[in-house]
Amino acid sequence: MKTKKILSWSALRQKLQAARRRGKKIVFTNGCFDLLHIGHMKVFAQCKKWGDLLVVGLNSDRSVKRLKGPKRPLVAEKERAALVASLADVDFVALFPQDTPAALVRLVRPDVLVKGGDWAAGQIVGKDVAKKVVRIPLVKGRSTSNLIRLIVKRYAR
Repeated sequence: MKTKKILSWSALRQKLQAARRRGKKIVFTNGCFDLLHIGHMKVFAQCKKWGDLLVVGLNSDRSVKRLKGPKRPLVAEKERAALVASLADVDFVALFPQDTPAALVRLVRPDVLVKGGDWAAGQIVGKDVAKKVVRIPLVKGRSTSNLIRLIVKRYAR
């Protein structure tokens, strides 16, 4: 599935430069988004309230594997990118191969950087680049890891 929302870093830079010239406020968040769930939807909706354009940085498959272990991701990067890009609140998606989104945050230079409330303020990558950092409370009990555990428990033989 091809979408005009999934961009290379150079195409993203051009789109954001044009948006800034039009006075648009840019919001950035990132993650693996291996299995989309209500917690992700709420984060994206909250992000959109902070600005005009939402850029989602998506960990590449290799990055997810390094961060989450050899059994992840469950969903390949192209499919994860297409799923995230299909959401109304998301304007652009860019993959990043590194373990952190630091380089992508420097490229985006967001007005607002949004992370889930499970991140301590001092641990948020890009806090030194963004004009504002916002931490959003998590939806209790909703995480990809919890979903995986539930699936394994229910379907284990």
